[in-house]
Amino acid sequence: MIEFSEVGLAVDEYDIAGEHRQVTILADVNLSLPERRVAVIGPNGAGKSTLLRMVNGLVAPTTGIVLADGVDPVRDPRRARRQAGYIFTDPRSQLVMSTPLADVELSLRPRVRRRADRHRLALELLADRGLSDIATRSVHDLSGGERQLVALASVLAVEPTIIIADEPTTLLDLRNREQLRRAFDALDQQILCSTHDLDLASTMDRVLAVENGRIVDDGAPGPVIQRYRERMTMAPAGDGARP
Repeated sequence: MIEFSEVGLAVDEYDIAGEHRQVTILADVNLSLPERRVAVIGPNGAGKSTLLRMVNGLVAPTTGIVLADGVDPVRDPRRARRQAGYIFTDPRSQLVMSTPLADVELSLRPRVRRRADRHRLALELLADRGLSDIATRSVHDLSGGERQLVALASVLAVEPTIIIADEPTTLLDLRNREQLRRAFDALDQQILCSTHDLDLASTMDRVLAVENGRIVDDGAPGPVIQRYRERMTMAPAGDGARP
């Protein structure tokens, strides 16, 4: 379970004249997330990615505490990152080896000492994702969907209990988005996923809406997504036609 208690993040900024100001990125986040599938939606710059990065210690809150299955990422970031695997929007940001097989083997290295065992387990993890045929292909020759599934396999190699996915379908076409959604559905791990893909969000158990650094809506996917659509498509005040 993922928990946020009185969580906030404020950062110092300086304008072009050197004047200091403090900018609030997130404020007053209080959440208990026991659900297996949770989506976070909201406009660009709302704080979605920051919220996710707090779960495995990539970002530390300036107030409050975050717990991922009881682990505080600020106190124990190494354990938190093993426990909460992170999938980036662009998988090329995290695929560091030349082939899918080598990348998954690299993820296995901390917990599997024998090279032959790493090789075997890596092949099994790729087969579980339907990626056996591309195991030794260059990662540069893979489609966006294949790269994202390889990134998922590499994260699963660490045996996390939580998967954090930051807008994982942004660079994917319809076929690959559907493939990734099915892969998520088959996982036992809890998933916390930020997304602009409202179709993906609608398949989750719970949806959070983040706007201006605050949780403004929270609940079942259908109503939360509908209210979000209405807010995002509402004409600004004073934007009507002139008389």
